[in-house]
Amino acid sequence: MKRALLVSPTDQAQEAAERLRSRYDWVDLRDAEIVVALGGDGFMLQTLHGMLGRRRIVPVFGMNLGTVGFLMNDWREDDLNARIAKARSFGVSPLRMEAETIDGELVTSPAINEVSLLRETRQTAKLEVDVDGRTVIEELVCDGVLVATAAGSTAYNFSAQGPILPLDSPLLALTPISPFRPRRWRGAILPDSATIEFRVLDAVKRPVSAVADQQEVRDVARVRVMSDRQTRLTLMFDPEHALDDRIAMEQFAV
Repeated sequence: MKRALLVSPTDQAQEAAERLRSRYDWVDLRDAEIVVALGGDGFMLQTLHGMLGRRRIVPVFGMNLGTVGFLMNDWREDDLNARIAKARSFGVSPLRMEAETIDGELVTSPAINEVSLLRETRQTAKLEVDVDGRTVIEELVCDGVLVATAAGSTAYNFSAQGPILPLDSPLLALTPISPFRPRRWRGAILPDSATIEFRVLDAVKRPVSAVADQQEVRDVARVRVMSDRQTRLTLMFDPEHALDDRIAMEQFAV
């Protein structure tokens, strides 16, 4: 199988890449049937976003040379061919964010982990929340709110006290960030067929930014979020390091 090597700019990843280049054959990304990514979770997200712009999306086998490495396998330079041959593959669909700013600019961006709305100033955000065209919360007063995929449910979503979703579940997590009103609302679990829309109330006085993974759009007025179920990204993991097991076990972490 033709492999391309993508490498984070960190010294550690670059040194590891030199060792792999001396031991294995590599092709240009345009000719690859699989990508090996060296870096951390941030670099993996960057790599996956790059896949979304390609005519042909290929699987990614990541090795951790960053900090947490939740989306990565352990770094080892030995037996790479055998590891890839035995790897388990997992498909994930990204979110699609459509954001309209108070100036009328329209911005569309994919998100693999989550789309989050965050207050820009010391004043809380005030948001109207609609699901499939129905207003479910007329005024959510909070620091922010996010929509997370199952793959991203253990990241920012979990830090905000959101639920962990099984990787193969057709679900999205809708999770508030430091909610003040409604005081007892702690979020919802929605089918991934849902379209979620946020309208920023008093957007000039209480400005809000929208962030799709690593892309930020400031001063938004409306944001629509939906799952792009026509697009599938494939991540590959060592059988003993599989993503579905790791996500499930996060529910028992103390």
